[in-house]
Formats: sequence, structure tokens, C-alpha cells
Amino acid sequence: MLQLPTRGTDDGAAATVRTASGRAPGRLGRAGRLLPTPAGTPFTFGYTLVLVATSLFAEYGDPGTVAGLLHASSTDVAHLSRTPLLVLVTSALWVAGGLFSACAVGFVFVLTALERRIGAWRTAAVFLVGHVVATLATEIPVGLSVLAGHLPDTSLHRLDYGISFGVLASVGALAGLLAPVARGTVLAWVSAMLLHDLVAFEDPLTDWGHPLALLIGVGFWPLLRRVARGPRPTGPRHPASG
Repeated sequence: MLQLPTRGTDDGAAATVRTASGRAPGRLGRAGRLLPTPAGTPFTFGYTLVLVATSLFAEYGDPGTVAGLLHASSTDVAHLSRTPLLVLVTSALWVAGGLFSACAVGFVFVLTALERRIGAWRTAAVFLVGHVVATLATEIPVGLSVLAGHLPDTSLHRLDYGISFGVLASVGALAGLLAPVARGTVLAWVSAMLLHDLVAFEDPLTDWGHPLALLIGVGFWPLLRRVARGPRPTGPRHPASG
């Protein structure tokens, strides 16, 4: 009696099912790594929650209260001369442009990618240094120009807050950890956008601070590349048996 080889057919179908089911979770896992998680990227995840909260408050809170908080968080010369530490911190708790602005979206993806490569503390350091140094580098010349009589006293008071300096420093740092083609593409694209803003000349202080922040991130390349490579093995090497 002739019997059909059903066993081989079942094995092939099972293998197909296993392959298909294994492929989908793999893709989902890779896509999930683009977003922050409490365990994988605690700094970016926690910071994102803060920015979501402040953005929702700015959108739906009492307008007078929101305006007062934004003014008190401004890193203009007047506030930097009185409460520098306070405004340097609080100014980075707000997103200029709203929760779905390019800067906010870029924050999530850029800092997640950077933190997965170098860890939470180093990512926080890159962001903080970019935010603080670019802010001071753009505001201190304003104060000196007012003292010299080249600018009016009104230049000491302006609404200046947001995360863009820190984000661009993170972009610059992340670019150094990418493959050469990806690195060149990212830097060329971001530089073109920054050049466009400089030509438009709508917000000179911020627009000059952005390329400076990007260069600050680039300055981290030597350190971060060593960190991303990890420590070299120092133990004795044993020849493989067999």
C-alpha cells in the first residue's frame, strides 16, 4: 500500500511557520529600539516624560501661568545674571514649537540612539554641555555689547528657552558613531538646514547657537568612540583547541 509522505510536508510547514513567526518579532524588536524605554534608555525615557508633561501644560494650562513660567525660565542676559543655574535647568524643560515639532521628534530618536550606544550618563553630559555652552556663548556677547553701548538695554530681555542646543549637540555626537556614509549624510542634511536658518536671519542668536551646538557634539567624537568600542581584552589569548 502506497503511503503519502505527510511527515516531510508537516515539517516543512512547521519550519515555514517558525520562520515567519520569528521574523516578525525581530522586525518589531528592531523598530522598538528606536524608541526610549525605562530599562534601555532611562535618561531619554524620563526626560521625554517631563517634556510631554510640560508641553501639555503649555498647551492646555492657564495662559497667564504658562507665560509667567516661560518668562522665568528664559536664558536671556537679565535672568542669567541673576539666577544662572535655575534658568539653565528650567529652560531645558520646555519645547519651543510644541510636542510634535521637529525638535521634539528629533529629541526622542536622536537621544535614544545615542544613549543605546554610550549610556545614560554620557548622553546626559553631551546634552547638558551642548545646552549650557551654546547658551552662554550666544548670550554673553549680547551682555558685553550692551555694556559697550552697541546694543540697547532691551536686548537684555528676550524669551529664550528650549532643547534645540542640546539636541543638536547630541546629533553631532551621534554622527561620530555612525558609518561614514550615514555620518556624512546626517551632517550634510543638518548643516543645510542650519545654513538655511542663518540666511533667513529670523532669530540670529538661536541660529548662530545651533551650529555651535552641533560642533560641540562633534568635539565629543574622540571620547565617545573609545567608549562605544569598549575596553580591549587584556587577558592572555589561548589557541583554539581542535
